[in-house]
Amino acid sequence: MASLGMSPGLTPAFSPEDHPYTPSDTESDMSFSSLPGPMSSRKAKPPAPPSHKPSQRKLGNLAAKSIGSGEFEPEKHFYPRVLNAHIHPLVSSFLTLGNERILARYTHLNPQVNFEALKNLLDYKPKFFQWAGSDLFNVTTSSGQRQMIIVETNSCPSGQKSMPLLSELGDDHGGYGVVIDSTFREMIGKADKSLGDLAVVYDKNPMEATGYAAVMADHTKEKVWLVEFYGNDPNPPVRWEDGVMYVRDKESKWHGIRACFRYVTQKPWDRFPINSKTIVLNSVISCLAGGRNKMMAARAYDFLNAELDGTGLAVRMPETIRNVTKSEIPLWLDSMGGHAVLKVPYSNAGQGVYTITNKEELRNFMEEDHHYDKFIVQSLVGNASWSSVTKAGKFYHVGTIPNKKNHTFVSDLRMMVAANSNGFKPVAIYARRARKPLLRHLEDDPSITSWEMLGTNLSVKVEDEWTTEAQRLLLMDRKDFNQLGIGIDDLIDAYIQTVLSVIAIDKMAQRLMKENTVGAPLDPKYPWFNQSVFDFELFEALNPDVALLQEIMH
Repeated sequence: MASLGMSPGLTPAFSPEDHPYTPSDTESDMSFSSLPGPMSSRKAKPPAPPSHKPSQRKLGNLAAKSIGSGEFEPEKHFYPRVLNAHIHPLVSSFLTLGNERILARYTHLNPQVNFEALKNLLDYKPKFFQWAGSDLFNVTTSSGQRQMIIVETNSCPSGQKSMPLLSELGDDHGGYGVVIDSTFREMIGKADKSLGDLAVVYDKNPMEATGYAAVMADHTKEKVWLVEFYGNDPNPPVRWEDGVMYVRDKESKWHGIRACFRYVTQKPWDRFPINSKTIVLNSVISCLAGGRNKMMAARAYDFLNAELDGTGLAVRMPETIRNVTKSEIPLWLDSMGGHAVLKVPYSNAGQGVYTITNKEELRNFMEEDHHYDKFIVQSLVGNASWSSVTKAGKFYHVGTIPNKKNHTFVSDLRMMVAANSNGFKPVAIYARRARKPLLRHLEDDPSITSWEMLGTNLSVKVEDEWTTEAQRLLLMDRKDFNQLGIGIDDLIDAYIQTVLSVIAIDKMAQRLMKENTVGAPLDPKYPWFNQSVFDFELFEALNPDVALLQEIMH
């Protein structure tokens, strides 16, 4: 099979994005119908910590800020080294290929792939999940078969601030402009202008959130409200009334919002309704269906792979065991040869991800208190001598090109995509490397932990504050890109895998929204509002985690 083709047996996900929740620990057989009410005597679980902690003096006093046209300043929305970087010609070539040439190249190298099936996938128009980013590993087998595999796919992905400008576009907005122009502006075409203004609402990554707001103001020639929105704010500057979002300015005046660009990533289901008259990019259902829920993402990938059977296409991912209780974890670990990755399904930024290669790492995990009930166990991709044993054999990291000390580092690749009525397009790419080089054998240096060799997320906690280790960021420029040891066909493979994973999650989101047969008659001005409702019964069957179900219900 060609190197870009599907590998049977790799089955989905491991990675990083942006801030913590703490995991989950107690087991439960409870069903959704028997969830305890607020007065229940059921023993309280440790609370999930607040997502992104602004200073307490800010909370309760936050206000929406008005952004006008002409306020975009590149130095505020890109890392300094990005502004001075020159994009690598190979990356530039990939970004300007277009789907038709990508389709021709991929099917040429992979004759087993059904041409029409892949064309339909690249032309697919998502209903709920129009903007996403996937993290991928470049892996190989002992026989040298290389391929890109999906680690995880995120809604509201970061990446713009790390992407060198593509000079062919002729402007300084970069990927910000691509997402706003190709996706957001098409969405707001159906919005009711009488509802009010446009807004960007965020709970992290102000560098990119403010960038989207400034570009939105430039491209629409309208005022855009920029507002921080945290789950633990006692007096939040955002409220919902009859499906319409309102934001509060510094004069305490409330403004209606007809369309919102959501950069709220930490448990967004506790602040955004699933149905709203205000148009939201992305809808929060995309997060529940897999964009911020690794458990449902794994289900979504399995469903799409079954649908694509016979086309030569599939979402490739580490072997994944879902809905595992804490007490079952040692048993699954043994079945994978003692090496595995344990994940809290609803966390990100590399938080709630545990690489287990020895008894001490397992003991440390088992001794932690966790907020959620169920976990994911995945096969571990390490070095050739210490990867998980799976049904398809062992997969291990290709890693970076050896440096002058002959050290090879694990790296991952972030591929951001956006979609509209014309299908998908790549928007931004960056890579990250691990802190320590890969050891050939774990016993070569017992002082190095598996996470130091395998964890690529850049977010680190120093004295209760979160910071970024930007020195491990690898740009798509002439200097950094060559370290990755990948070519244009690897980028095409990563793009195809990202598109498949996004489609899988979007189709899962559609499955989770059932037709509303008992609600009020549909409003012709907002035909999408309450046309369908969240299917709690199906969600509970697929993701039986009581703590999460309580969060959604309340």
